[in-house]
Amino acid sequence: MKIYNILVICFFAIGLGCQSKPKKLPIIGQVKIVGQDTIYHKIPPFSFVNQDSMTVDNSTLSPHIYLADFFFTSCPSICPKVTKQMLRLHDKYKDNDRVRLVSFTMDPKRDDVNKLKLYSKNLEVSSSKWHFLTGNKDELLDLADDYFVVAYEDDEAPGGFDHSGKILLVDEKGHIRSFAEGTEPESVDELLKDVDILLNE
Repeated sequence: MKIYNILVICFFAIGLGCQSKPKKLPIIGQVKIVGQDTIYHKIPPFSFVNQDSMTVDNSTLSPHIYLADFFFTSCPSICPKVTKQMLRLHDKYKDNDRVRLVSFTMDPKRDDVNKLKLYSKNLEVSSSKWHFLTGNKDELLDLADDYFVVAYEDDEAPGGFDHSGKILLVDEKGHIRSFAEGTEPESVDELLKDVDILLNE
């Protein structure tokens, strides 16, 4: 009986140990095997300007993990909901220097630097924490594909763009590690947990 109790305690302790061990987030996207190397999906090189007219590229973000979305300031549909959730992420990690936020506009014709500056000012966020990026429209829309975000011009869609509201979590190496539906607060609840997991990897 004593041996049985000891075994139960041991298994229980092992179980607790397994439960307390933090999990590791997967790398999202297609995986290629080239010879002996495993090649994971990675965000390709990009270079745009933010609300302070500063160039932001992959090297700007590589010291950090970051949360990204695609939006446009005149969006009449889902963007305000997604921005509200991005602001929620901003507020939680505003004092953590390892975390950044990036919002790529789909409508650079209207979303120039001045428009994005006003937009960020109204949100009361700084460019050192949250970059609102504009640039070449084709490059911006092509980049959305690499983030697995639907984003394209459609005259029949609200605001002239058909797009999804995903928020992506990207690590320091440019790998997408998690995502949430930015229109669903419950989905963002889970993303918050994933950010913490990635910070502890």
